[in-house]
Formats: sequence, C-alpha cells, structure tokens
Amino acid sequence: MKKVIFFSIILTFVISNNLFSFPAFARKYSLTCKTCHSPFPKLKPYGDEFAGNGFTIPDKDAPRYYTDTGDDELSLLREVPIGIRFEGYLNYNNSKSNYLDFSAPYIIKLISGGELTKNISYYFYFFFNERGDVAGVEDAFVMFNDLFGVNLDLYVGQFQVSDPLFKRELRLPFEDYQVYKIKPGFSQIDLTYDRGIMLTYGLPTGTDFTLEIINGNGISAANSSKLFDNDKNKNFMGRVSQDIGEHFRLGGLIYTGKENLYNEDNKVQMYGGDFTFGLENLELNFQYVHRKDNNPIFTTFNAEEIKSDGIMGELLFLPKGDDSKWYGLALYNYVKSDQKDLEYNSYTLSFGYLIRRNIRIVGEYTYYNNNDKKYGRIGIGFVSAF
Repeated sequence: MKKVIFFSIILTFVISNNLFSFPAFARKYSLTCKTCHSPFPKLKPYGDEFAGNGFTIPDKDAPRYYTDTGDDELSLLREVPIGIRFEGYLNYNNSKSNYLDFSAPYIIKLISGGELTKNISYYFYFFFNERGDVAGVEDAFVMFNDLFGVNLDLYVGQFQVSDPLFKRELRLPFEDYQVYKIKPGFSQIDLTYDRGIMLTYGLPTGTDFTLEIINGNGISAANSSKLFDNDKNKNFMGRVSQDIGEHFRLGGLIYTGKENLYNEDNKVQMYGGDFTFGLENLELNFQYVHRKDNNPIFTTFNAEEIKSDGIMGELLFLPKGDDSKWYGLALYNYVKSDQKDLEYNSYTLSFGYLIRRNIRIVGEYTYYNNNDKKYGRIGIGFVSAF
C-alpha cells in the first residue's frame, strides 16, 4: 500500500509538470494568474471585478483584439480565448468503500469567454470528462455590462444560483459546499445550476444587489416539446451584500418559488446570511441557509412540510498572501433536516502546493459523521489550468 501511494505521488508531480502553460485571460493580457487568483481557481476581489467587467481590463487597448474587416458593424475576435482545466486524484475510502481509487482524470474542462463587443461578453465551459462521463455544458451565459450607463449588469443563460454568494466551481477543496445542494423529497430546486437571468447592481458605497429569475428545475435537457422548464412557474432569488471596512463583507439572501409535479405543487422558501472576513494571509467564509418545502413529496393528501438548515464554514490560510507557494484550508459542512437522509456533517483539512501559478498539488482529509456512516476519506491529486 505504501509503495502504491508513493508511486502515485511521484506520478502526479510528473503529469503536472508536463501540463505547464498559461490560461486564456493571462495569455490575452500578458498577466500573471495571481492578478485575479490566489491561489487559482479562487478569485481575488480584483478577479471578481474583472469578471464583472465582462472579462475586460478597462485600461487595456481593446481594438487590437478584433480583426479589421472594413465593416464597422462587425466585431470579430482575432482569436477565440480557450483555456483547459485538468484535474486528477487518488482517493482512499471514498463513500466508505475501503477502496484505493485512481480518479484521474476527474475532470477535463474546456473554457472560453471574453468580450464580443463593447459591454457584451460571453462565458461557457464544456466538460469533456466529469467523473468518467461527458457532462456537457454547465455555466454558459451572455453578459450585458453597464446597462443604461450605470453599474447594472445582465446575465442571460445558465449559471449557479449560488454564484453571487460563494462560487462552488472555484472552491479549493475536493469536498463540496453541501449547503447549496439540499433537495428534499422529489424537489428539483436547489442553489446550484439553473437557467434564467441574473441582474447585478453595485453602489459606490460597497453595496451590491442581485436578482435572479430562473426556471427552478436545473439544467436538464429540453423535453419533447422543446421546453426546458417543466412547469409554468418562475422562481426568484434576491441578495444584498455590504462591504464593511476593508476586510469584512456581510450578505443576505431570500429565495421563493414553486414547482409542479404529478399535478401537485411544492412551495419553496429559503433565506440565509453569509459573511467574509479577509486579511492578507487569512480568509474566513461563512454561509447559512434555512429552507422550507411545504409538499416536496407532491402528495394530494396529508402534505408533509420539510424544513432544512445548512451551514458552510471555510478558513483559508496563505502564509505569504498572494506570493504563497502553499496554503492550508479547513472546511465544515453541516445539514440538519426533517428528512434524515439529507443530514450531513463533515470536517475537512486540505493543503495545497503550487508547482507553478497554474499547477497545484493537493492533499485532503475529510471525516464524515452522517447518521450511521462515520468514516474518513483521504486523497491526493493535482489541479491544473492552461
């Protein structure tokens, strides 16, 4: 067993070094990855601002990125920005299996995004491989930036409902943010992927507003009638966040919606709060969500209300701030629910070392204490972007 693990660690370093290159936006603007990430793929405030500006840097000369066709009404990119994210792991005892599992490649993701013309941008990624399957498109949207000459942005497409809170796709640990995945009974509503529109508006006071209008049934394929929504209802999520000084941000969310299945309705309400406290080498993130479903089993008689509460707490340590070659992270997941099989309790310690700015070796241990399942999972792996 020790020889297998040692060989796997060596193999991981060899594979990762062969993957060195520069991500798409870093290539385009000739910038280091740490301008936006610390460590990648986690976004710094400047990275959030860059994404909010439609993946553009205002003081960079935009015309040079377009082909001169002689037609002033045509915006044609000289090069389509392409990036690839490639991850692989070696896990032991995942899902209490007692297996040593080579989970590589775990994901291979093709990413593209950028400005199509002034104040109109796009972003999408395609999973060539996600846990052994071709998963297809997840995030995919067009963004209209600074509508009406103010700091109002419109996103149209599919995205994660929780993106204005904490971005699951950009988290550092292998362990997920379970609070966003709660789905009682047969409900299709959660705070992960959905289709719709998102409006964001920011004030100079550090106050940000978000409104999402979404289908409420995820991003599954269209039905035989070419409809993506499986009922006539639309769901709403609103959020307000406020910067308090340089180091603290406080936010709150409200979600309300309804879904129909078997000609029965389930009304869903969620509310919660979040905060981030960040210093140069330390960041603490916290999320709380309360959820109430009035009929998630979709029964005609004796509808059963189910209430759920979820917490996510994350602490990140970067010994030298942006210049850190390694980091340590602790993650806590907790879900309490009237539906017992939704309950979740996990404690994670994760460590990472950056071989290059865009190549990261990770090691992680998670202890699960879920009802009758108490066990630990250990994993090592690599995360790369090029």
